[in-house]
Amino acid sequence: MIPAIRIGGRWRIKKSSLDRDVLYQDRQGQPTVLVVDDDPGLQNLFQTFLKKIGFSRAVVGTVKQAIRSLVKQKFDLMFLDLKLPDALVDQVLKTAKHIDPELNVIVVTGYPHREILDRILQVTPVTLLKKPLKVEQLNQAVKMLVQNGPN
Repeated sequence: MIPAIRIGGRWRIKKSSLDRDVLYQDRQGQPTVLVVDDDPGLQNLFQTFLKKIGFSRAVVGTVKQAIRSLVKQKFDLMFLDLKLPDALVDQVLKTAKHIDPELNVIVVTGYPHREILDRILQVTPVTLLKKPLKVEQLNQAVKMLVQNGPN
């Protein structure tokens, strides 16, 4: 059923509801992944890797784009860079978990900062991958989360 109301002789559709309903991916279908990383090289790696294993994906470079994507679509997994230019990662994680408490999160970093990691772990358990990333690491992390289900 399409979320719409009839006004006069025309149907009106609320775009945000339609986006969420149409883009929502059933858990029995193709897994959906959101990648939040400002490094174009890593964005390309994720695009190639996720396409190869048959996952639907959205790759963004800013927190603002990530939040917009999370509001529009349900994701099974999010790869989140520890250092982003436009917000603190723990705040992004809180917002993401508020939008979707079942979202699995993998934090990616080249510089594991103890204080930031402690703040993240206060929000939710996460898997941590250290840069430089290798395809084998990504493959193992994705398989583990897909087999174990949501956090």
